[in-house]
Amino acid sequence: MMAIASFTILVFLGSGIFAGAEQTQNFREVSFKTADGGKIVANLYGEGSHGVVLAHGAVFNKESWNKLATTISKEGYSVLALDFRGYGKSVPGSQGQALYLDVFAAVEYLRSKGVKTVSLIGASMGGGAVAKAAVELKEGEINSVILLSPVPIQAPEHMKAGRFLFIASRDEPLVSKVREQYERAPEPKALKLLEGRAHAQHIFKTKQVDELTKTIVDYLRNE
Repeated sequence: MMAIASFTILVFLGSGIFAGAEQTQNFREVSFKTADGGKIVANLYGEGSHGVVLAHGAVFNKESWNKLATTISKEGYSVLALDFRGYGKSVPGSQGQALYLDVFAAVEYLRSKGVKTVSLIGASMGGGAVAKAAVELKEGEINSVILLSPVPIQAPEHMKAGRFLFIASRDEPLVSKVREQYERAPEPKALKLLEGRAHAQHIFKTKQVDELTKTIVDYLRNE
């Protein structure tokens, strides 16, 4: 009698190895114009009346937020992770590197989709852009701002939002500047320092990832 060998076919999803299967995405790509004629491409996750804009650091892009964006969207938020002008398929407008205009456009896009409340989360370069946007936006347009090791801006005391959360690593090189920006920011505000030296989104690659994620999610939940 002929022996019949048994075997198992394994399909790997999300690892770059595929066997007759397609990777599924939990977001859809959208685009919108900026006030200076640029074009921003972003990933939109979930849906809800509370929107969250995610603004990446200089060595990152919109995809770098995927895990956090997925987690937040499961809480019932509309989450928009943008590529700043000059990143990916996003195109600069006439005002060059005015990144805060990209944040403006993201807020306007969410509002156009029926979002009632908006929170901004920015890391490093994106933190500076978010902070600048919070200075320039009108009172009442932003519910909360989370700044993850933000690049300093000239007038943090002029930021306008319902409340502010600053996050940094306790021993990172930029921590003194984060503290200084925090001290100058308006109330209500909070400062969270995590163990380690990692800067901004690099913290997501460390053992502090769970505490960082929980800090952000809990802050949004309490609004």
